[in-house]
Amino acid sequence: MTPPESNADETLLARLGYRQELTRRMSGFSNFAISLSIICILAGGITSFHVGLDSVGGASIGIGWPITCLFSLCVAATMAQVASAFPTAGGLYHWGCLLGGRGCGWTTAWFNLAGLITVLAAINAGTHDFAVAAFGLKSAGPAARLGIVVAMTLSQALFNHYGIRLTTLLTDLSGWLILAVAAVLTVALAMAAPHLEWSRLWSFHNYSGLPAGSATFPAQTNLAWLFALGLMLPAYTLTGFDASAHTAEETLDASRNVPRGIVRAVAISGGVGWLMVVAILLAIPNLPAGVEKGADVVHWTIRSVLPGPLAGLLLVGIVAAQYLCGLAALTSASRMMYAFARDGGLPFSAQLRQVRPTTGSPSSAVWTAAILSAGLILLLSYETIAAIGTVFLYVSYVLPVGAGALAVGRTWRRMGPWQLGRAFRPLAAVATVGCVFLVVIGVQPPNQQAVPILAGITLMMLVVWFGWERRRFQGPPRVLDAAD
Repeated sequence: MTPPESNADETLLARLGYRQELTRRMSGFSNFAISLSIICILAGGITSFHVGLDSVGGASIGIGWPITCLFSLCVAATMAQVASAFPTAGGLYHWGCLLGGRGCGWTTAWFNLAGLITVLAAINAGTHDFAVAAFGLKSAGPAARLGIVVAMTLSQALFNHYGIRLTTLLTDLSGWLILAVAAVLTVALAMAAPHLEWSRLWSFHNYSGLPAGSATFPAQTNLAWLFALGLMLPAYTLTGFDASAHTAEETLDASRNVPRGIVRAVAISGGVGWLMVVAILLAIPNLPAGVEKGADVVHWTIRSVLPGPLAGLLLVGIVAAQYLCGLAALTSASRMMYAFARDGGLPFSAQLRQVRPTTGSPSSAVWTAAILSAGLILLLSYETIAAIGTVFLYVSYVLPVGAGALAVGRTWRRMGPWQLGRAFRPLAAVATVGCVFLVVIGVQPPNQQAVPILAGITLMMLVVWFGWERRRFQGPPRVLDAAD
């Protein structure tokens, strides 16, 4: 029997110009869990921990994480209001078109899709590197590393290929696994720490220029700027919450559950994640020695202060959560690709928009996103991939939010059940300014490779849009009706 909320969801979707093609099975918890799984504090919070620590030390964790978390909550809350009004797959692209016009939507789609595919590559590359280092496995060289990451990505595609029911079960498991492992890790490290040196949380030290590997920041004397560069740790970790929007057409009571999923995923990940990284910081036996460990600092700390069996079990849980994080990221990327192709925005759109009747999965989009992501590992380092993905995603987050701030009360008058009222515009302004700042710090050394990549992609977008897409691309159906 079809749930009553499913009929209401399909009626709203039809008003926005689309028919129900994907299978609508996800509960409110499942929608929250998929964003929680992609944010995955056990992935970014651990594999990028050294990015914060190697800047100004403990203050980057104790002070920098909460600041960035508040910024992410501003972005999430404003996104949630838009998502409540327009709960469609590939939501951000659709919102951009509805609120800012076809050009805004088209640009949002490309930034979001590029960000999702890039972040998927960073997640899987980080998972491989962490597992090899944490378990003392012998590195078999770049070719073998690429082969393992490709195999991981394709296995995640296989799970997604069989539909949202299996994917939902795994992402629900991932949500519980993340919270359980993070809780045990936090408590265990806090109890086993040699001594709780609380001053680490607000102490600034200049750790730039140390020989801790490629992630170490070049030597510099400006502590304030170095602190800003360390904000890439929480900024990268707290991405991916757009997954709740991308799976809106597979979620029951989407206009309520999608915005709740977005905000709750960021709030819980930010809070629990901060407790976890603080516990890691306090448990490091010797701070300068930890900095010199570079990307190995977290598993070195775990094995240094915890009993062997407990340390091993926690490391297995972390790697499992990181793998499931990649699985959820691929789900999100494939739904974005499907939604954009549905409106003719991609090459080979006719193929990429196909949904398998037996599973309700956009399988062509799943496999295409997986292959594109795996190819990125050949080109860039983990840190650069993570930085580029973070910048791409946050740009795609604030483009429709900024357009919404200009459109609210004018061309956008029909709100959903979840809204911020008068707080929407101020929070949208904070989100936009913060995103500009994030772009600036995201392309600084050692991620200077991101500059030509971002500049090249932006230039290419301008040429393609004004060259022919502006005349060819029509955007979502019934744009004006939906915005009223």
